[in-house]
Amino acid sequence: MTSTDARIALSAAALGFVAERHLATLTTLRADGTPHMVPIGFTWDQDCGIVRIITSGDTVKARNVRRTGYAAVSQVDGARWLTLEGPAEILTDPEAVLEGERRYAERYRTPRVNPARVVIAIRPTRLLSGAALRD
Repeated sequence: MTSTDARIALSAAALGFVAERHLATLTTLRADGTPHMVPIGFTWDQDCGIVRIITSGDTVKARNVRRTGYAAVSQVDGARWLTLEGPAEILTDPEAVLEGERRYAERYRTPRVNPARVVIAIRPTRLLSGAALRD
């Protein structure tokens, strides 16, 4: 399934899937156009339609997002899989970072202290998923 709606809404099955404790991959583009893929933890905010990823501000993934303004996150567990992709930005506001940390702690664990932390916020415009996550 592919959706290119301006605002992505996940099915009930997909919402359950992105609430489970799974790692995912984040794909950004390097300056030479090649993909940079790294394992990450992420959270999905259905109300705002935002993927949040906490990271240090000086990481390759953060630099790539600053440069290109685009990213994709994919989570796979057998036949259950989904990819959310779209415009991305780096949030540095302390309240936005605290919100990212709070959501990360709910899904995974309390993150270590990191004064250089930022949030990669993806506002997906495209959803790809397997049949198991469609309602």
